[in-house]
Amino acid sequence: MVLLRRVGAGLLALAGVALFAHDAAATDHVRVVVAARDLTPGIKLDAADVRIAEYSPALVPDGAVLDVDEVLAHTVAGPIRAGEPLTDLRLLSSRLAEAAMDGQDARIVPIRLTDAGMTDLLRAGDTVDVLTVGAGEEDRSARMLAAKAVVVLVSPEEARGARRDRVVLVAMSPEDATEVAASSLIDSLTVTLH
Repeated sequence: MVLLRRVGAGLLALAGVALFAHDAAATDHVRVVVAARDLTPGIKLDAADVRIAEYSPALVPDGAVLDVDEVLAHTVAGPIRAGEPLTDLRLLSSRLAEAAMDGQDARIVPIRLTDAGMTDLLRAGDTVDVLTVGAGEEDRSARMLAAKAVVVLVSPEEARGARRDRVVLVAMSPEDATEVAASSLIDSLTVTLH
């Protein structure tokens, strides 16, 4: 009889500990910055675009942003659904450049393509070679400025009536970035897709 009481008391104590642990886990949440509405690439975030949501620690993605101030005025790099947690790779930053180039030291360079139709075909994640053509009448040969660069953002089309050259942001090595940035000031640029 004494043994039964001790076993019963032990089981009750164990059940109490389990319930306490379950309650503690249920209230253990992480506050994460999420999209307040569907977000499109190329927009700069303001306070109306984001909100805080609580997530179970097991559901918080790597690189999740925990403070709203960290995302304000940053540019969205890809589409984000309402309620989706914002991560460091969803915003234009050096982290995005490194991730696009598979961990290499990388830079993001803005370019305007001579053929606007080509800009319409590009999507974030495309691998491209950046080319230029000699400007003189005697030199019309193509020259590769950067090989295996990665498109990280294509600026959105403007609303009807507004006309603006669209910009393509491309991640590449620091050496290629210097060459492409300098050439973009004076030469016509195009890309070939891989």
